[in-house]
Amino acid sequence: MKNLMLFLFSISIISSCSPDSDLLFQIVSENNKGEGTSEDETTEEEEEEENEINEEEISYEGKLEVNTTPCDFNLDILSSGDTLLIGCQLDLNGETINIPSNVTLTYDGGEIINGTLDFANGGKIDGNLLNQFIEVKGDITLISDVFQFHPERWDIVQGQTTSNRAQENNTNLENLFFYTKEFGATTFVIDEFDAYFEISKVTSTTTNQNFYPSQEAINIPSNYTLQMTENTHLRVQPNARKNYCLIGIRNVANVKVIGGNLHGDRKEHDDFSQEGPHAFGMLLIIHGANNVDIDGVRMVDATGDGLDINSIGFTFQPDYIPANNIRVVNCIFDSNRRNNISITDGFDMIIENNQLLNAGIDIPGSEGMAPGYGLDIEAYRSKNSETGEYIYYEKAYDIIIRNNIERGSKYGAFIVAIGDDVLIEGNETENVIGIGAASGVKIIRNQITANNSDTTGAGITTGHPNSLTTYNNEISNNIISGYNIGIAAYQRDTKIFGNHIINFGVGIQPKDVKNMDIYENTFNSDKPSSIAIFGNLTSMENVNIFNNNIEKIGREAIKMVAVNENNENNKVVIRDNNFDASITISRSKGIEYINNNSKRGVIIVNSKNIEIRDNTIETSKEHGITISSGCSNMNIINNVINITEGNFDCINRKNDNGITISVTNNSCLN
Repeated sequence: MKNLMLFLFSISIISSCSPDSDLLFQIVSENNKGEGTSEDETTEEEEEEENEINEEEISYEGKLEVNTTPCDFNLDILSSGDTLLIGCQLDLNGETINIPSNVTLTYDGGEIINGTLDFANGGKIDGNLLNQFIEVKGDITLISDVFQFHPERWDIVQGQTTSNRAQENNTNLENLFFYTKEFGATTFVIDEFDAYFEISKVTSTTTNQNFYPSQEAINIPSNYTLQMTENTHLRVQPNARKNYCLIGIRNVANVKVIGGNLHGDRKEHDDFSQEGPHAFGMLLIIHGANNVDIDGVRMVDATGDGLDINSIGFTFQPDYIPANNIRVVNCIFDSNRRNNISITDGFDMIIENNQLLNAGIDIPGSEGMAPGYGLDIEAYRSKNSETGEYIYYEKAYDIIIRNNIERGSKYGAFIVAIGDDVLIEGNETENVIGIGAASGVKIIRNQITANNSDTTGAGITTGHPNSLTTYNNEISNNIISGYNIGIAAYQRDTKIFGNHIINFGVGIQPKDVKNMDIYENTFNSDKPSSIAIFGNLTSMENVNIFNNNIEKIGREAIKMVAVNENNENNKVVIRDNNFDASITISRSKGIEYINNNSKRGVIIVNSKNIEIRDNTIETSKEHGITISSGCSNMNIINNVINITEGNFDCINRKNDNGITISVTNNSCLN
């Protein structure tokens, strides 16, 4: 111990007295540890706590300033357990240096180049000492599990470049992810960086020369975080391939991509060199991966989708791997040519607090492509032509779409075309939210406001009324404003309730529906021809319309025209509503109008199997109930009718033929 202390003392004297002391190494031997641990020393548990990454606390170093003054020492002086600070340029002259066991090499402003460091017996190295001019191997870990990427120290070219050079960028960046992970890095940090990457070529050297987009992408390994800043730009090298992927998260687990900007080549893409629609160039693919976080990433100008989430293989194959446990939060998607986000397979996903802008829009030289949605859930399936059974190639389910903002999409905000158990909640959109052949979909507490330049279509729409897989859906507590149709409902087994629909042509339009409840909705429209609920030329089976409130309407509260005209056994029950407008039933069958409170009259024309019972009707300058020609099998019972102004009838049987029409026990005040 006495000799060791004299050695350390001499080192300190040399460092302090030498005029080149800032370029000399400093060695602190591990051998001076006593049997105990002093207050100034750190236990293994404390080291582990210090090495835990807090993403918010990671600092970005900026460009690494390296002292290239040659060192006047070599590594021969190292002993087992030493720590060496590198503050100068240490040239290994092409040699392989065998490093003693448990040595730590620390960056202190210098670098090591031109050779190989072999840590065969274990050791640690500072990530800032790694560079393209040195090879490191052996049993070694990085001092910190956060690796700061300094582009100038690696073989990656920034700015516009050739296809071959962009391919090298791809290869080298991906290799660096895996290289640093091998040495214990769990987070790869990029700050100021702007480079192009070639992702359209087959790079396999095996006999399988097929193109696989998520393999030719820049791939991220498992248990790894790619953390970027607003100064980070990864760009697709312009190409002519109809499908590609810039970043691939393929068949891995526990991956995070945080921050940064991903740019597609939409504005420079060659659409004509390869046949077929060029609609599948993606910026980021989550392909059969699990436990993935995409946080604060901006994805723009893809020739296809900004983000695509899908499986490896199909559900009926033994090697099927679905994507699962996915979170996409705080991202910006803008002007991607097809959809901003597509989900075709997977489960347990949250899409939250994102901005989905201008999906599928046309730009000069690049026409947008369908579907043109901010987000599209569309698992592929087909039907067996002999048995009629569905064949599920993909499944998408247990998905939450929450608190996002959508603007400017070409055709729509969100659609569950084929999927199950999807919650769409608390979003702000200016385009339609839709349900296709899907079950267990809940569209709740969204605010859907039409762009003043385009109020056509519907705020919420449902489709596929005869689909066997469409059921148990809910549309509730949304605010829908400015659309020609507030809710276009074309499905069975759906509940529509608690919605506030404002300034519409038609508030709710049911079409070919079955087992539907429409209740506790509020309607308010300044449009002079507006109708709150309008069934027209349609079948409505087991439909209940109750406890709705019409505050203001331009024309009619309820209008049923040619409803169940060819379906004698169907029934529609309209009950317990408050209406401030008239009700029309024309050419319809199987409608019960019960216990409603209205400020306008009821008109029945050429209809059959109608019951008007227990209603309170207060109106002026019109008849309370008008029965026109062609009506039959009708009961008008126990209604209280008050004509407040004008010489009108409480019940006016106008040109009716009197066939099986019963008018009994009604109260008339006029």
